Amino acid sequence: MFIKKLKTIVILTVAATFSLPMMGQDLLARQAPIDRKMKAVDSMALHRLIQAERYDSPAADLYNDWNNRYAHKASVLPDTFRIDLRGFHMPTTSRVLTSNFGARWGRQHKGLDIKVYIGDTIRAAFSGKVRIVRYEGKGYGKYVVIRHYNGLETIYGHMSKQLVTEEQEVRAGDPIGLGGNTGRSTGSHLHFETRLCGIALNPALMFDFKNQDVVDDYYVFRKSTYNRESAEATRLRGVGGKAVNGDLDIPQQSYASAQPATTKAPKTHSTRFHKVSKGETISSIARKRGMTVSAICKLNHIKTTTKIRPGQILRYN
Repeated sequence: MFIKKLKTIVILTVAATFSLPMMGQDLLARQAPIDRKMKAVDSMALHRLIQAERYDSPAADLYNDWNNRYAHKASVLPDTFRIDLRGFHMPTTSRVLTSNFGARWGRQHKGLDIKVYIGDTIRAAFSGKVRIVRYEGKGYGKYVVIRHYNGLETIYGHMSKQLVTEEQEVRAGDPIGLGGNTGRSTGSHLHFETRLCGIALNPALMFDFKNQDVVDDYYVFRKSTYNRESAEATRLRGVGGKAVNGDLDIPQQSYASAQPATTKAPKTHSTRFHKVSKGETISSIARKRGMTVSAICKLNHIKTTTKIRPGQILRYN
């Protein structure tokens, strides 16, 4: 009897031993879809957060602030920067240039003048967010400034009417105004500027109005070669094919204050994210990351009463 019971115990033990890996595999198999779903949730949350940040302040890595006080204010200009020109839309269907970028009448002309008639539709060159809609009687007249996701800012001057409002998100090709002759202008035309970190770049480096196209999929800005490339772009795509002086006009005071004369490179700040663990609260995360609860909420567009869940992604800088 005892031997019979012992055999039974041995058989059961062996069976249990061999079944454990199988049970583990079954558990892993059941857990896998849950893990995939959590990863998908995390990815979606991160995507939404990045999109919200992108909308809140386009090209935040290049620009320190977002305001509608200055049409352009020089900040630290990188030595090189790659500008994505894909997804563009020509601001006007006109192919007629009337004035080049560069020296004109004893001063620097910071953009291209394109012949348009009063009432012609002016469109956003790239997708982005409208920063300024204003009137300047002794300058741009009725003008619009858009900051784009590719790092550029474009300015559209002398319009008869603005069709957008500040803080409005626009897509490439959206109507933003009508051609006109307002401000310091001697005839109906569009004054079109392309700026990087507040510094005017020759639009002919990127846009070919005569062929209604961009020059390439990308334009790589380099301080060291910009002047030569700008002159060549004007020769190829400007008025009369005559290259004019259009040097980078970086205000010394503004640039010096932004980049002191030291050997140290300017500091850069990367966006940081926190993945919520089980049991964590906004308060505990704020303490852990050395921030206030209100700052965490503001960065993530949530309220202090919002319930957070494990796996959720929060920005903390």
